[in-house]
Amino acid sequence: HVQLVESGGGSVQAGGSLRLSCTASADTFANYCMGWFRQAPGKEREGVAAIASDGRPSYADSVKGRFRISKDNTATTLTLNLQMDSLKPEDTAMYYCAADGPPCDVTPESGWYNAPFGISGQGTQVTVS
Repeated sequence: HVQLVESGGGSVQAGGSLRLSCTASADTFANYCMGWFRQAPGKEREGVAAIASDGRPSYADSVKGRFRISKDNTATTLTLNLQMDSLKPEDTAMYYCAADGPPCDVTPESGWYNAPFGISGQGTQVTVS
């Protein structure tokens, strides 16, 4: 049973910050690309930030300079984080932790942000007013 569990969503005023986290099995996902996608009502799901298995990050243009993706590993658990600063009302959406591969490619040239990963969590709501 593959499981990604998100936490950390909530409501914040414009200009504020939130930190999302996602936990997963380190054994299962050690060699996967991991990422965050979001979906606003009436819109397609879009990629926000991704990180390759070697730790290289990639960001959608809309969040560059404001969001930072990172991951931490223990012997058993992989934790994927998304630090979101300078939030805007247009960042309001359901945010999903997701995994892809291996093999996988999250370089900017790959267009990963247009193709939601195959494994996804249940999502956590972010509302910016």
